[in-house]
Amino acid sequence: MRLRALIERVANSDATVLISGESGTGKEVVARAIHALSARSEHDFVPVNCAAIPHEMLESEMFGHERGAFTGAVAPRQGLFGMADRGTIFLDEISEMPLALQAKLLRVLEDRSVRPLGADKSSQLDVRVIAASNKDLAKAVRKGAFREDLFYRLQVVPIIIPPLRERRSDIPLLIDYFLQRMSTRLPGRHWTISKEALVRLWSYDWPGNVRELENMVERLAILCEGSVIEAALLPENLQGSTRGSEPRLMPTLGEGEINLTAMVREFEGRLINEALRRTHGNKQAAARLLGLKRTTFSAKLRRCGVLDCEPFDGRHDSEGDH
Repeated sequence: MRLRALIERVANSDATVLISGESGTGKEVVARAIHALSARSEHDFVPVNCAAIPHEMLESEMFGHERGAFTGAVAPRQGLFGMADRGTIFLDEISEMPLALQAKLLRVLEDRSVRPLGADKSSQLDVRVIAASNKDLAKAVRKGAFREDLFYRLQVVPIIIPPLRERRSDIPLLIDYFLQRMSTRLPGRHWTISKEALVRLWSYDWPGNVRELENMVERLAILCEGSVIEAALLPENLQGSTRGSEPRLMPTLGEGEINLTAMVREFEGRLINEALRRTHGNKQAAARLLGLKRTTFSAKLRRCGVLDCEPFDGRHDSEGDH
């Protein structure tokens, strides 16, 4: 996968990374993978949710403080950047950081030094910074809600994680991973998934992305009385995909600029999804339904990130389109 190759390449450097993607797409998973594959892996990975810390406390939490720096500061505190020294700090939801603190973060990135609140001097730190946002930071810059200089300083290496509906070929891989993880949590249990159930899971748009899929797989494994997860176990919103709850085929135009190539690819993917659903995963029949040669159909499967609908048992054959 291209994302995996990019993670491996980025991990070999200390460049600042900006990860963008919808909520639940796995931005922290990518950040942790970069850290785990880097030379910093033996040191701490420190995640910071910038939206979860009150603004008035964020500077102290991030950079630390000296005793007496403010009311209630009865002892010095190191701060999260100090905790991440020689390791990696992950600044999630960076768009929620107030503008005043953005200026101080920019100085930290440029000087590689931190001055705690109330301190007379700065101290040098060796910290790799990875930031993430589920909002369009370029748009936030245009609105004046995010500093332009900080934006460019953060996205030395930009990584964009597409939503799960645009990378459906990842769905069986993720299901496999989540089922294996459930097996380690519940020794003696092993699950496979029927082709019909997999096709329905793959046809769903997953608005909650990877997080929603993970919760769904855990739910199915817990409810499954045997070892095969059948389509009958799926919730009503997935059961209804063949009874009037058809997937939206026609893409729609949003506000502002569009990417026509991506829109055409998405449209093709939806048509292929629907053809495979109607033919119960039979690729030859789906190709005929769309008026395509088998070779052309297979090429579009790979390009659109659509599942190779062969019987699935939690392990993948060498002909998968991943």
